[in-house]
Amino acid sequence: QAQFAESGGDWVQPGGFLTLSCAAPEIIYGRYNMAWYRQAPGKERERVAVVTPGGNRVYADSVKGRFTISSTNPRDTITLQMTALKPEDTAVYYCNKFPSSDDLWGQGTRVTVSS
Repeated sequence: QAQFAESGGDWVQPGGFLTLSCAAPEIIYGRYNMAWYRQAPGKERERVAVVTPGGNRVYADSVKGRFTISSTNPRDTITLQMTALKPEDTAVYYCNKFPSSDDLWGQGTRVTVSS
């Protein structure tokens, strides 16, 4: 079963930065909007950022100005550059299409922001 594969999560102090990477399944290369999502402990999974095939980007208000989503050509890798990290950014981060497909969720990568 093809799934997304996320990496790059780590522990970082508030104000720090991380870059997450995601390998997209070959079956969806270059065909769909791509997105990063996150799920904090005890909360629902939420959409963080979206990049369209045309390169347009949309961000959740909570990360706007701090996070940048990018995709390679031919869109087999999606990255999320995160700066000025806050404790409330602590979560497991996932990538998927947007809208998401239940059968494509990977294991995610954990980001912990604390001092």
